[in-house]
Amino acid sequence: MQDVLGPLLNLGQTEPTVGELASRNIISCPPHTPICDVARLMQTHSVSCVLVMEEERIVGIWTESDAKVIDFQSPGIYQTPVAELMSCPVIQVNCDMMLNDAASLMLQKRIRRLLVLDKLQRPLGILTQTDIVRQQRIEFYLSLRDVGSSLNRPPLILNAALPLADGVAAMRQQGLDAAIVMFADGPAGIVSERDLIHIIADGKTGLNLGNVAAKPLLTVSKSCTLLQAVELLKKQNFRHLAVCDELEQLCGLLSFSDILLNVEHTYVEQLKQALRARDAALRTSTDYLRLAQKVIDASLDGIMITNVDGVIESVNPSFSILTGYSAEEAVGQKPDLLSSGLHDERFYQEMWETLLSQGLWQGEIWNKRKNGEIYPQWLSITAIRGEQGEICQFAGIFSDISERKRQEKQIHQLAYIDELTGLANRRLFMDRLHLGIANAHRHHHKMAVLFLDLDLFKRINDTLGHQAGDQALKEVARRLTSTVREGESVARIGGDEFTILIPEVDQAGSLECLAKRLIEQFDLPFRIKGQDFFLTTSIGISLYPKDGQGSEQLIKHADLAMYQAKSAGRNQYCFYQASAGQQTADELRLEQGLRHALQNQVLKVFYQPKVELLSGRLIGLEALVRWRDAELGQVSPKDFIPLAEKLGLIGTLSEQVLQTVSQDIQQGSLPQVPVSINISALQLAAPDFSHKLLATLRQYAVSPQSIELELTESCLIPEQADATLNLLTKLRSLGFRLSIDDFGTGYSSLSYLRRLPINALKIDRSFIRELPHNNEDNQITLAIIAMAKALKLEVIAEGIETPAQRAFLLQAGCHTGQGFLYSEALAPDKLNDWLPDLVNISLQKPL
Repeated sequence: MQDVLGPLLNLGQTEPTVGELASRNIISCPPHTPICDVARLMQTHSVSCVLVMEEERIVGIWTESDAKVIDFQSPGIYQTPVAELMSCPVIQVNCDMMLNDAASLMLQKRIRRLLVLDKLQRPLGILTQTDIVRQQRIEFYLSLRDVGSSLNRPPLILNAALPLADGVAAMRQQGLDAAIVMFADGPAGIVSERDLIHIIADGKTGLNLGNVAAKPLLTVSKSCTLLQAVELLKKQNFRHLAVCDELEQLCGLLSFSDILLNVEHTYVEQLKQALRARDAALRTSTDYLRLAQKVIDASLDGIMITNVDGVIESVNPSFSILTGYSAEEAVGQKPDLLSSGLHDERFYQEMWETLLSQGLWQGEIWNKRKNGEIYPQWLSITAIRGEQGEICQFAGIFSDISERKRQEKQIHQLAYIDELTGLANRRLFMDRLHLGIANAHRHHHKMAVLFLDLDLFKRINDTLGHQAGDQALKEVARRLTSTVREGESVARIGGDEFTILIPEVDQAGSLECLAKRLIEQFDLPFRIKGQDFFLTTSIGISLYPKDGQGSEQLIKHADLAMYQAKSAGRNQYCFYQASAGQQTADELRLEQGLRHALQNQVLKVFYQPKVELLSGRLIGLEALVRWRDAELGQVSPKDFIPLAEKLGLIGTLSEQVLQTVSQDIQQGSLPQVPVSINISALQLAAPDFSHKLLATLRQYAVSPQSIELELTESCLIPEQADATLNLLTKLRSLGFRLSIDDFGTGYSSLSYLRRLPINALKIDRSFIRELPHNNEDNQITLAIIAMAKALKLEVIAEGIETPAQRAFLLQAGCHTGQGFLYSEALAPDKLNDWLPDLVNISLQKPL
């Protein structure tokens, strides 16, 4: 619709005023003028109305439409003064009224004409609705509409014999300006308001419609376009057209006024819509302006507006809060009022170049408050352009970012600085180490990493508390920082561990001197809570590129060297040795393999027979765990059992052994003799040890009498004597056999030992190995056997490998043993194959 009405309404063009369109042909007459004379004036001057004036004062108007109010049957009616028949008052408008306002007024007053006054309030001209519509270019609209669209009602059809007065009364009653006149013996005609003016001017009376009607009646089809109809009216100089439908029956009477009124109505409606849209836009624009002003006033950011020359025109309240300058002090000044002096001319030159070329500049800038305080701002400057694209103003928006920068600094410190000591943390140290390695690689020089760990630092935390420990760490950091040279970086990477980066090293001797100076820093006591404490440190040193090419490798090797220093007695330094690194790497691989083996339960349980030495009779089995790894090969229990204890995995390992033994007993895979299982000190000290032990046996329906628990001397801790005694007494009462394994290698209190409810002592293989040729081992073995007999305990010898050893033990009074002389540890399915060999061994006579 907008595409159709756009050319019609022509709203995009400058709208004219009524003074520009009003017709200057104003005809007037006095109030006493007879209407016949007024009609003659209208005919003479070809106008449709006459103003009625009295002493240069307009009192009314007489138009063609007013002719319909005359009673054409009344004698002497044409001599009636115009004052009695005129319309009043006359609606007047000023010449500067806009055309759309005039159209709205005409519709509101239901009139077709306006009297236009000049600026001195004198009559200037007459403006009709036709004048308003003709101002618009309507050809495009007319070509798109047909005649039928402008027909609002059926035509008024009157008989030619009807008296004129009755015909006019019918027209007046229906508000029409014309009627069709039908003749009995010829084509139809038409009578209009203008025809009435002619009759009045001629003074004719006693006429019927047939005497007045104009013929012939011009007819068009209902489907004819309005443009074709208008051109036909203009060509024939007619004002009306009769309209026929598809059956050629008269269905309407179209006048030029109907067309104009239709166009005018559409124009006015669209004009109203345009006005409503304009008013809404104005209201919205006003609301936006009001909202924008409120936002500017309420903004926490400072805002200032300058003209194109940079002179401040306005500021918001936050500007005054942030800068200290009031609006009165700032307006009229230039922004350099806030200049801190920290930026050079080049900075401002680049700012203006960017602003003028891109229309926007933003960045960080340092400015000064009224009180002289210099502070950081985040500033955005935008160029404001006019309708022609020219820059007419600049808007600057800024915020105080002091708090943000403080927070950034704090975040940086949290990320890179150790909060307690103020030293670099691990992240910052790693960054510096990366740079140091890159620099050393580029310039082909050496560099070093020192790893420091405080010896026995835990004592301070345990005795004086962590606050005292923190105080000690601060003092350590101070002493380390005071010892190193400029460019050497000290960091705390966690707990009581420190690192020092030496970015350039000439020779190892300088590192030794530095390490000694660092150790000497700990000679003086640390004064903490009124007490003097002495701390020492162990230092490990790694060199680039000899000990590593990367940062992680250098730190790892320095850490290994530090542990070497601790192993050597603490309070000293060590350079990294590759062999130590290999040992640690092997231990790590062993640890990973052990964890994987326990997780997947791939450890195997083998059984070594325990025999009666004299007869060779099988009297028991010892369960021994074996581990064969796909990568590590066969791993000795001497390697992985201590590692399991160190890693806290011995409990898991022992539980898997107990489950396997119980399962083998349940399935009948073992001879019906007691099976010994080794129990570690950590396992025995666990509060749920006995509960788990009994639960496993119940799960596999194994009686306690089938199990012997072998305890090492380390289990017999004096501090836990009572608890251990109670536990062993309970286990003995449940039917378990108890023995002390590897006796003679540890320390046992004899008074405590005699209180324990044990069944046997096992002599460690280290005393059996050189029997009977080593006199010291002979005496120790004899003493153990004698002590066991005194305590009424059974004695079991481990590691019997020769008949001579067997003979010595039998002569000394030891009747039970185990070792390779009889058998190595065997898988369950190999035990039955071994039993015949046992008989042969037992038949050998002691030497």
